[in-house]
Amino acid sequence: MKKIIIAIIVACAALFIIPTGKVKAAALDEILNYDITVNVKDDATLDMYYHIDWKVLDSDSDGPLTWVKIGIPNKHCENIQALSDNIEKIEYSGSGGSYIEVYFYDKYYEGDVVSFDFYFNQDYMYQVNAYDEGYTLYTFTPGWFDDIDVDNLTLRWTADKIESFSPSCTQEYGYNVWNTSLPKGQKFEVNITYPNDAYGFDMSKTIQQDENDGKSTGERIFDGIAVVIGAIIMLAMVAAFIFAIVSAIFRFFRSIYWAATGFKYGYDTKVTRTRIEYYDSCPGCGAARAEGQKTCPYCGRSFVKSEEVIDEKNIKAEDKAALNYKRKGEYRYSSDPNVFVMVNTVRVARPAPPRSSSGRGGGSSCAHSSCACACACACAGGGRAGCTTKDFYNTNLKLKQIELKTKYKKKK
Repeated sequence: MKKIIIAIIVACAALFIIPTGKVKAAALDEILNYDITVNVKDDATLDMYYHIDWKVLDSDSDGPLTWVKIGIPNKHCENIQALSDNIEKIEYSGSGGSYIEVYFYDKYYEGDVVSFDFYFNQDYMYQVNAYDEGYTLYTFTPGWFDDIDVDNLTLRWTADKIESFSPSCTQEYGYNVWNTSLPKGQKFEVNITYPNDAYGFDMSKTIQQDENDGKSTGERIFDGIAVVIGAIIMLAMVAAFIFAIVSAIFRFFRSIYWAATGFKYGYDTKVTRTRIEYYDSCPGCGAARAEGQKTCPYCGRSFVKSEEVIDEKNIKAEDKAALNYKRKGEYRYSSDPNVFVMVNTVRVARPAPPRSSSGRGGGSSCAHSSCACACACACAGGGRAGCTTKDFYNTNLKLKQIELKTKYKKKK
C-alpha cells in the first residue's frame, strides 16, 4: 500500500505540476481600451460601434500584428464597415464561430498601439416574454480573452424606453454606461428589459435558451460529432495503466475537494436585496432627477439618499413587498416613487448534510454547472494574426461594454 501511495503522489506531481510550467507564457498583447456603443433601432436590431486600442507586447514570438478577429454575437450581422483609415479590409467569418476579421495596412511591433474602429448591425439579440409576460430581454455578455488583459471595458447602451437593467450603472448623454476591467478569463453580463411595445420585436427572431452562438441545428450537430470523434481519439492514445492511475488520482482529490467544500451537493441561489431611496432633485445643484438616473448629469452629485440591505430575518413591514422580486435588476416596489429595490443573485455551494454517527452517508448527488442565460450575446473567440496554431489564444471575446465615441453618437 505504501508503494502504491508513493506511486500516486509521483504521478500526481508529473501530471499536475510539471505541465503548469509549460502553459504559462508571457502575453503577446494587451487591450488598453475596448469600447462598444449600442444604439437600439426601431426594428429592435442593434447598431454596434467598436473602438479598440490594441497594444503589442511581443512581436518576436509570433511575428508582428497584421490582423485580428473579433468575436461577435452571431451570424445575423449586416452592413459591416471600417470606420478608421488604417483598416485595409474588414469582413465576416463564420469559420469556427462568428467573427469580424480586421486586416491592417501596416505591421505593428512590440510597443506599438493600433487604434481601430468599425461598425455593424446585429439582429437576433432578444428574448420576447423571457421571464415576464409583456417584456423583452436583451442579455449581453461583453467580451473576454483567456490570455489577454482588458484594462478598460466601456459599454454604452441607449437608455430610452428601458424598463429595468442590471447591474447598476451610470447615465451619460442618453446612454446607460457600464465601465470595468477584464483580467484574463473574467466575464461580465448586462441584462436590459423593455416593454414588448417599445420596439418592433419579432417573435420569429426571439432567441432560445440554447442559442448562444447563432449556429443552425445542423452546425450544432456537426460540432457535437467533431467533439465526440476528438474525444475518442484522445482516449485511444491513453494506455490502460496510465488511465487507471489518473482516474484513481482524480477520484482521490475529488473526494477531498467535495468533503472540504460541499460542492458535491449542488448549489443554491442566494438573493440579496438593497432598499434604495433617491432624492427628488439633486442635493448639489437642485436639478430634477430623471427616471433611472443615479448621478446628476450637471454637477455629478449622487441622487442616492439612502441604501440599506434588506434583512429577511428581521424585515420591516414596509419592505416585505421587496421579497416578491427575485431576478437581478432594479425595481420600484413602494408607493413612494423614489424608493426602489436592487436585486442581486449569486450561486453558493449547498453544504453537505450532517453525517450519521452510525454509518455512511446515503445516496449520491451529481454536481453540475448550469449555463448562464444563453442568448445571442454570446460571442466567438478573438485573437491576432500570425499565430502558429489556430486560435492561438483560445479566446472567447464577447460583447459587453459600450462607449459612445462622439463621432459615431446616435448613428442609426
